[in-house]
Amino acid sequence: MRWFWIDRFTEFVSGEHAAAVKNISLSEEVVDEYAPGRTFFPSSLIIEGIAQTGGLLLGQLSDFTDRVVLAKVNSCKFHFEAYPGDTLHYRVRIKNRDGIGTMVDATSHRGDQLQAEVELMFATLDDERFNDVELFEPAQFCRMIRLLRTFEVGVNPDGTPIKVPRHMVEAEKSLLHVGF
Repeated sequence: MRWFWIDRFTEFVSGEHAAAVKNISLSEEVVDEYAPGRTFFPSSLIIEGIAQTGGLLLGQLSDFTDRVVLAKVNSCKFHFEAYPGDTLHYRVRIKNRDGIGTMVDATSHRGDQLQAEVELMFATLDDERFNDVELFEPAQFCRMIRLLRTFEVGVNPDGTPIKVPRHMVEAEKSLLHVGF
């Protein structure tokens, strides 16, 4: 299973913006073991959580058939560290999409305090070069994004609910027939 650094979506508007939360817990090994003697949540994992929020927002535009990857952290400013017991609120907004990639602006807040400001660039893997690369097994990936409540809170810009992509539903059904 891959690591997810968000706990759930609280808002998801297809092609526009998304919001997610990350509850930081002392029971997460990385919090206590990243820097012995200093108990905090690593800034790199905050960037990763923001990137996962943005990557899923972008991936949903193709019903999760495009392989969206973080290409570059253009800018990043942290105002303070995050600690066990903190809940971080990530907000990601699509800023610019073109043939090269997609730029997103993002923030992390603890309550009403701005914790971080980030600008990220995403790319879509080229089918010609990366045709055999599967980033996630479809049924397991669908299970994870369901757990993140993507389809519970996700809407299109007109307010209609986003739907679970057909290929993911079929992948889930195939697992049921195998007996998992």
